[in-house]
Formats: sequence, C-alpha cells, structure tokens
Amino acid sequence: MTRIHRSRGIRLFFMTLPFMVLVFLLSYLPLSGWIYAFYAYKPGLPIGPHNFVGLENFRLIIQDKYALQDILRVLRNTFAMSLIGILGSPLPMIFAIFLNEIRNLRFRRLVQTLTTIPNFISWVLVYAVAFAMFSVDDGFVNRLLVSLGMIDQGIAFLSSKNHVWLTMWLWGTWKGLGWSAIMYIAAIMSIDQELYEAAKVDGAGRFACIWYITIPGLLPTYFVLLILSIANFINSGMEQYYVFENAMNKSHIEVLDLYVFNQGIVGINYAYAIAIGMLKSLVSLVLLFLANGGSRLFRKERIF
Repeated sequence: MTRIHRSRGIRLFFMTLPFMVLVFLLSYLPLSGWIYAFYAYKPGLPIGPHNFVGLENFRLIIQDKYALQDILRVLRNTFAMSLIGILGSPLPMIFAIFLNEIRNLRFRRLVQTLTTIPNFISWVLVYAVAFAMFSVDDGFVNRLLVSLGMIDQGIAFLSSKNHVWLTMWLWGTWKGLGWSAIMYIAAIMSIDQELYEAAKVDGAGRFACIWYITIPGLLPTYFVLLILSIANFINSGMEQYYVFENAMNKSHIEVLDLYVFNQGIVGINYAYAIAIGMLKSLVSLVLLFLANGGSRLFRKERIF
C-alpha cells in the first residue's frame, strides 16, 4: 500500500513539475534583479564595488521630502482605486445571477458574449473609444451636448482629475464584468437543481429561490475571490492608468505600478524604481498575511 501511495505521489510530482518550473522562471528568478537597488546603476555599465551605494536608494524614500510625498500620493491612489474595486466586487456575482435568470437561451448567450468581448480588447483600444466619445473638440458626447445647447464649449472629461477614481472603476467594470461573471455562472451550474425543485414545490418564487438558494450557493466562491483580491490589493496594474494618464490628472491617476514604471523607464532611475518595487512587494506580503488571518478568523479556513 505504501508503494502505491509513493508511486502516485511521484506521478503527481512530475505532473506539477512543469508548473513549478514556470513559477520559478517567471516569479522567483527575476528577483535576482533586486540587487540593482543597492547600486548606482546606469544602463550599459556593469555593477561592482565602484558604484555600490548600499541602502542609499531606500534612505531616499524616507529622507527626501518630495520622494516621500510622491510615495504617499501614489499609495493613496492605489489604495483608493483598489478599495473602490473591492466595494464593487459583488457586481459580477449579481450580473451572473441575473444572466442565469434569462429564460431565452439565445438572448442569454448574446448578452454573455457581448459583455465578455471587452475583456479581450486592449486598453489602447478602450482609450481610443473613450477619446472618440469624450474628447474636447471632436468627441461625440461634447458635440451632442453643444448641439443641444446644454453647454457652450466642450468639457475636458479625459483631462479632469475630478472623479477620476470612479471613472477608472467604471471603465474597468465595463471591460471585465462579463469575464468576471463566468466563474459565478459555473458556480451556479454546480448548485443542486433538486433544491430549486423542492423550493418551487413549497411555493417559493423566483426571487425567493435567488435569495435562499442561489446567493448562499455563490457566497463561498465570492469570499474566496474577495480574499484573493484583498491579498492582491496593492497590485492594481498600470496598463489602464498608463493610457488614461495625462498632465492634468496625473496626481490622482498615478498608482504605485505606474509610478515605478515612470521612475524606471521614463525617468531612467532604475535603482530607485527597483527599491520602490521592493517596498511594494513588502506591502503586498503584509496584506497577504492579513487576508490569510481574516480568512482564518471569519471562515475558519486559511488561504495557505
């Protein structure tokens, strides 16, 4: 019996080995680049004792008043937009429930297809759509408002820093709502259909079935995804904010990932950008342990 278990364990190990290699190559091997944070690195020049600066780049984050202000600003933007995303996290579940309630199968598939397609559109094309609709001079919305006499001149929707956190969340929701709902649709399909039949026999209507059967059946999936999103709180990405960023809204749209990109690639300050990236990894690690502790406290289950 022991030999059978050992043989099965070996097979499982070799089945997971390719994925372990990929994780090592894509996640752990790049960490060797952290060494550049301890040097005054310049592109094309080797690193060595002559340009070793130790913790100077990390000291700059704390001691330089303007650098610290920038860090606090981008952390504020990152946490604010991530928090708005978490507050809106029930939307995919609600959308999946309503989608499941559509009785016309063809119409349901059409809605699901149309809401899933935006996920496969790049953020560059999304911005092109936004520019065609909301640009000051030639945007469809501005032209319509001017022609109706509601405004005298175009409004700079894309350049305004007002409500930029909310507008970024709306664009992200439009792009990812259908795709995010797929997992909940799969979870709905796994709910025992006999529960619905028994509820209907007892006189339960459609909304009662949703409230007492569908939603409780989806809550475990929702809380797992919520905990993972909290653990990934600070990794808000940068593609969306990069294409929508401009000089007018930069102070409110620049998140931590975009700040690292601007410092390292645009500002050619690689060592300082790597130091900021290491700070981000540390904050992400702390949030991961907090999410794991919250899961153990409220759900009696741990993430890891």
